[in-house]
Amino acid sequence: MKHGKHYRQAAERIDRDKSYPVAEAIDLLLAAKREKYDETTEIALNLGVDPRHADQNVRGALVLPHGTGKTVRIIAFAKGDKEREAREAGAIEVGGEELAARINEGWMEFDRVIATPDMMSVVGRLGRVLGPRGLMPNPKVGSVTMDIGRAIAEQQAGKIEYKADKSGVVHAPFGKMSFGPEKLQANLRAVTDAILKAKPQAAKGTYLKKVSISSTHGPGIRIDTTELQAVPA
Repeated sequence: MKHGKHYRQAAERIDRDKSYPVAEAIDLLLAAKREKYDETTEIALNLGVDPRHADQNVRGALVLPHGTGKTVRIIAFAKGDKEREAREAGAIEVGGEELAARINEGWMEFDRVIATPDMMSVVGRLGRVLGPRGLMPNPKVGSVTMDIGRAIAEQQAGKIEYKADKSGVVHAPFGKMSFGPEKLQANLRAVTDAILKAKPQAAKGTYLKKVSISSTHGPGIRIDTTELQAVPA
């Protein structure tokens, strides 16, 4: 794959054979900051799990301390008092059958879907549309709940979901390049702490095998996993 000049300049600063301390890795990441484009910062964690086995799945959600830096468009499936609660919390659209029909007709101008449990019979019929896009509500990550106002507020505050892919790798955003080192470090550690706490009991051997960070269009920077797993004094 041929990379542009900006990527190559950033890659020249990085030793591909070295695992960097968190602070140094983020400094290297920010050294490639673009002036006109605020890239998303992303983390990839290679885990010692086999997601083909149900007891080794790694999945969850957390609210980043400093948010994601992204405005999240949320729709909600709810009725009655919960519909009003969702609207007051900031959902851009709230409904039931009529909202499902719009989605089936091709409307996809939203980033997250929240639903109350009693509306999942409606939402379930959208599985083929929402599932491949990672938008299907799931009680395991808090997007199917009666506390719909709180769920929407958490999404707006910077809640992210994570899930190990079939190779045992978790990819997650942890901010924007404009955040600066302190906020990015806090968000990164929140993600890694959540992944460490989510270690399945069935996982054997080394759990956190490799971790790297990058910007949207930048090279990967490996991080010292020993530091990430150290218990704070």
